[in-house]
Parts: sequence; C-alpha cells; structure tokens
Amino acid sequence: MEERMRPGDVVRHFKGNRYRILCFARDSETQEEMVVYRALYGERGVWVRPKAMFFSPVDREKYPQARQVWRFERAGEEDDA
Repeated sequence: MEERMRPGDVVRHFKGNRYRILCFARDSETQEEMVVYRALYGERGVWVRPKAMFFSPVDREKYPQARQVWRFERAGEEDDA
C-alpha cells in the first residue's frame, strides 16, 4: 500500500475526510518514519502521523462499519466530483 502513495497524492481517511500527502519525514529523536499531510477541508491544518499507523488497516473491532480496508486510501476520481 505505502509504496503506491507519494507526496502530492490525495488520500481519503476511512472516516471520509480528504488529505494531501506533503512529504515523508523522519523523527529526529527516534528515527521513526512519519507522513506529513494537509487536510483538504476546514482550516486545512497540517498533521504528522507515524508511517506505520498511516498505512495500517482499519481496526475492525472498533469500527466494524468502516467501508475502507486501510486507514488512508488513495482518493478515487469519484472523490473529485
């Protein structure tokens, strides 16, 4: 999943909001790989999340009604309508 996404890609969170991946980064203290991304709604805030979490599957026990398999998936053309 993660190798198919690149900076500039628009992704959809499993709860429905859209984001643009800005870049990949590394935490200076832990060396953990991170994803830096911007909300495409509201105040358009910039967020950072560990890469392992960003590309993780949706927790089906906590969110059994989620339609996506992955926490973030590339937004399809239907999202641009």
